Amino acid sequence: MESAGFASGLTDEQRAIRDVVHEFAVEEVRPTAHEADETETFPEDVWDGLAELDLTGLTVPEEYGGFGADRTTYALVNEEIAYGQLAVATALSVHCLATECIAEFGSDEQKEEWLPKMAKGRPVGMFALSEPEAGSNPAEMSTVAEKDGDEYVINGKKQWITNGQRGGVCILFAKTDRDDPRSVTQFLVPKEAGYEVGKKEEKMGLRASDTTSLIFDDVRIPAENRLTEVGKGLSAAFHILTGGRIGIASQATGLAQAALDDAVEYANEREQFDKPIAKIQAVRHKIADMGTQVHTARTLVREAARVADAGEDPRIPASMAKYYASEAAVDVTNEAVQVHGGYGYTTDFDVERYYRDAKITTIYEGTSEIQKEIIARSLLD
Repeated sequence: MESAGFASGLTDEQRAIRDVVHEFAVEEVRPTAHEADETETFPEDVWDGLAELDLTGLTVPEEYGGFGADRTTYALVNEEIAYGQLAVATALSVHCLATECIAEFGSDEQKEEWLPKMAKGRPVGMFALSEPEAGSNPAEMSTVAEKDGDEYVINGKKQWITNGQRGGVCILFAKTDRDDPRSVTQFLVPKEAGYEVGKKEEKMGLRASDTTSLIFDDVRIPAENRLTEVGKGLSAAFHILTGGRIGIASQATGLAQAALDDAVEYANEREQFDKPIAKIQAVRHKIADMGTQVHTARTLVREAARVADAGEDPRIPASMAKYYASEAAVDVTNEAVQVHGGYGYTTDFDVERYYRDAKITTIYEGTSEIQKEIIARSLLD
């Protein structure tokens, strides 16, 4: 858990929320993490627990029964849930992306229909932007939603969809004109519309989170399910993903903190040469480096959240936080395995799962390379 210095920068309410979520992560999420990862099964009881804490309504405005969290509180919750298990935090953050899209771009009728029940945890939300041939450049997407009277007819395939099997409502980005990359538009597509859920991906990490493709074959939705004006979909996606990157940076920080805590505990308990390995300089220096990286990641996350809460442009701070925190999570989890030695390579200790999970934070919601391009553009162009 974070140092007192960081806690002093929070309001009393934010500290209380952080402490409650940390306790939930330790007592409810962590005990399920090993089995959920091993069986590649999402812990639905944990999801129900998140709903009971109102966390599935984190980005739902209070008037629709949600939490209405500011960006700092959103970051705190993401960090602490990831401290328990990254797969759970990822599922929650994607659900929150979906509710945020509806809250920000939906009509009053759409908000009233979807947000109260999503705030209670069901249906689970999905965010469908990436495609097999259009990952880091979504303008190249080929999914099309063509107007047909008072309906849109959707054809195409989306890839890497978190909550793909569990989800009940999809925020979909599609072109309304297959030949015009400027026609990308945002839609709300309920599962009942009839899209096909593809096979669940077999992944190196994040194994408890269901990741699938979604296949649209003449799927029809009412025209009123359009969330943005025609052609405004990509700008909406990028706007929402800026906040999402603060969430992923927070998750990477929470994962790194878990690895650091486990490494410290193991170093104090494990003895070699008649003394705890925590007394060996090489191990001590590893721990020092890990602690510094976690501290720096959290500093960048809190600054990005502060900027967003102040109503300023958070794009560059969010990219810096996402880039640094995700790369730090890979480094810190790697060193945690090293501190554990041979035991770290076995499933007897959580650090091997942390290590496998960490890599995805450098990829989803904008790769490290994309974040560096955004940062470089702000400095050079």
